[in-house]
Amino acid sequence: MEKLVIGIDYGTDSCRALVVDAVSGKEMAAHVAFYPRWKKALYCDASKNQYRQHPQDYIDTLEQAVKGALGQLPADAARQVIGIGIDTTGSTPCLTDRQGTPLALLPDYADNPNAMFILWKDHTSIQEAGEINQLAYRWEIDYTSRSGGIYSSEWFWAKALHALREDESIRKDAYSIVEHCDWMPALLTGNLKPEELKRSRCAAGHKCMWAEEWDGYPSQEFLSELDPLLNGFAAHLSAYTYTSDASAGKLSEEWAGRLGLPGGIDVAVGIIDAHAGAIGAEIKANTMVKILGTSTCDIVVTPKSDIEDRLIPGISGQVDGSVIPGLIGLEAGQSAFGDVYAWLRDLLSWSFAVLPAGDVENATGKILQKLTEEAQDLPLTDDGITSSDWFNGRRTPFADQTLKGGITGLTLGTTPAQIFRSLVEATAFGSKAIMDHIEKEGVKVTEVIGVGGISLKSPYVMQVLSDVMGVPIKVAATEQAGALGAAMCAAVASGVYSSLENAQCAMGQGVRAEYLPNEGRKPHYAGKYEKYRKLGLFLTT
Repeated sequence: MEKLVIGIDYGTDSCRALVVDAVSGKEMAAHVAFYPRWKKALYCDASKNQYRQHPQDYIDTLEQAVKGALGQLPADAARQVIGIGIDTTGSTPCLTDRQGTPLALLPDYADNPNAMFILWKDHTSIQEAGEINQLAYRWEIDYTSRSGGIYSSEWFWAKALHALREDESIRKDAYSIVEHCDWMPALLTGNLKPEELKRSRCAAGHKCMWAEEWDGYPSQEFLSELDPLLNGFAAHLSAYTYTSDASAGKLSEEWAGRLGLPGGIDVAVGIIDAHAGAIGAEIKANTMVKILGTSTCDIVVTPKSDIEDRLIPGISGQVDGSVIPGLIGLEAGQSAFGDVYAWLRDLLSWSFAVLPAGDVENATGKILQKLTEEAQDLPLTDDGITSSDWFNGRRTPFADQTLKGGITGLTLGTTPAQIFRSLVEATAFGSKAIMDHIEKEGVKVTEVIGVGGISLKSPYVMQVLSDVMGVPIKVAATEQAGALGAAMCAAVASGVYSSLENAQCAMGQGVRAEYLPNEGRKPHYAGKYEKYRKLGLFLTT
């Protein structure tokens, strides 16, 4: 009898279920289900940077994805499943009632965006994040110290407070807050009570200001000083956190029936998608895994002995065991990467509105391909165009979601391909700035592994990235690093392996490609990088 595990990967647009042989790592089947409400852009307002997702979307697509994947396998495959692991975007929190039910699942709040999960890219809480930072800097304990010294509007407390401030109607039932990656295992195991559900070390440490050195989350005194609307919330969170190779509990009979799986199998503690992707890409000490999609997340793990008591400023946290138990997990990233290229594509396709619908879709789909073809053939000369990558603010180093993108050096002779090349270079320069910052702080990066759609689909972007960063970049063979990483967590939680490292050795898929830096381009990119830095200084003044 085979031992199968299921990795569930909740992305920005969809839920993916991946069935994996826990012994060999063979990817047996996969199915993707798209969030129906999100697809219609319901509850979102791009003009306000508001991006909300309905919990019912998560429930519906979970059933569709799991059943769709199992439907590709022999009828007895479901009985061979021994564990489930789940990763989600983060920070993606939601206010809940006393029972741990997301408010949007209650009839009174079914269409209220403030009662829904607040997606990672939602930047409506910039003011709240600023207030958290100001208070933390003058408090006895600087609760931001393990979050790089700057709390972001993309994270847990800022988002929850903004929703409470904005909407008086939800306050009477708002009792606690739950991350998406914590709610899904809680839902499947039936352990939803806010004070008892098993919360992820990864989400709590990087997004919620949780740390062992101050006994968990920020004190109630701190939260109440921030805003009395947070009175009582500290006591409504389970103080202990768990690494994502631990079991969150057993699959309930209800959900076993809904998914067509055996009851009582292990459900792993949840994990943020980038951290799961790093596990699936076989991260090890001093490796940087770059998750390259609409945004980026850069994950590094390092031995405790290498970092000791130093706190690295300007990153998205350093947390013991947040990726691999026993190693310090470091997180950084860019708030926009692929989204920058999509912006140019959408800008160029604006005039297509006059075309028939079918023609619009066909033409739009070819824009980035055509831009890439022309950009990669351009001579490597300084055309004077320099861009920043801060189209959705800056995540690392030193988070600032108020920052805007910029392009300089445009002339009447500038072509779309030249602009595209400049944007590709800008995203690569942003990646270099992150690596330079981490290494300056004394953390060694000995190899870089790329995962995600861009690493698989755009050799041009990957080559520019390698040239600019000045290091070889490997591309993970799996197309589903997040789901595979979640499946590895499930394999450990269910007892197949004693550690994530062992699971990685057995289940890892290796590397499909490697990009080597072109030394001849080094002087050119060094000069352009300095222009990028100068443009950044201009945009921040």
